[in-house]
Amino acid sequence: MSLKLFDLTGKRALITGSSQGIGFGIAKGLADAGAEVILNGRDKQKLAVAAQSLRNAGHKVVESAFDVTSNVEVANAVEHIEASGPIDILFNNAGMQFRTALEDYPVEKFQELLRVNVESVFLVGQAVARHMIKRGRGKIINICSVQSELGRPSIAPYTATKGAVKMLTKGMCADWAKYGLQINAIGPGYFKTELNKALVENPEFSGLCLFDPDGKEWSNKMLIADTTLPWAFEWVQHYEFWHYDGIWRGKSIGPESVAEIRASTLHKPKSEFPQNAA
Repeated sequence: MSLKLFDLTGKRALITGSSQGIGFGIAKGLADAGAEVILNGRDKQKLAVAAQSLRNAGHKVVESAFDVTSNVEVANAVEHIEASGPIDILFNNAGMQFRTALEDYPVEKFQELLRVNVESVFLVGQAVARHMIKRGRGKIINICSVQSELGRPSIAPYTATKGAVKMLTKGMCADWAKYGLQINAIGPGYFKTELNKALVENPEFSGLCLFDPDGKEWSNKMLIADTTLPWAFEWVQHYEFWHYDGIWRGKSIGPESVAEIRASTLHKPKSEFPQNAA
């Protein structure tokens, strides 16, 4: 990807759940574009390893270990981060999965999914937005899932949480657009990540998800940066949910496709959208 069009130099981005998986892929893409990235996770050791790998590539990285489901920890962490500089971009990425038949689904697991997948988006989004509102600008991108639109056996509670994140994103837009904030949701398809380990190891399902150009491999989590990166920029001003599956596998976003995205996202006159974006 050519990053001349995607220059985030001077911007700071917080990515929740970014010590591994899609979150780390997003963080790397933002760092490659010049942003200072703030990695988040509960496991300090994993977080340190992820941060060091980005520092080794010459990137500016901050580690922020906190539990995204704890109101107190979220509030304290956001205040601490903001004391060093503004959070210009927030990716609400933290999430979890648990698979079993719905009739056998443990209540405690359902409640845990609600906390990690939905409540965290509310808690972190609200804490960061309070600062963005004061500045009159900011970008919030919530990571949903292709399951925000679909349903599959054994993951009904997961689909419910990701559908909720999609609707929470719309609510954020309704409340915060007037302050100059821009909010979008992205629903990734199937990637080869720790969260999808069970599916990767299932030959029958895996055969449906071979998204590389040769049909021999799952989509690599590092490809997510090519799709998520444009949403961090001010010209993406339409508040909409986008989901991606194998149709965009490995496709880099260059100037031509950027123009297509811009044309497809700005359905309304530009005057109807806030212009003082991050």
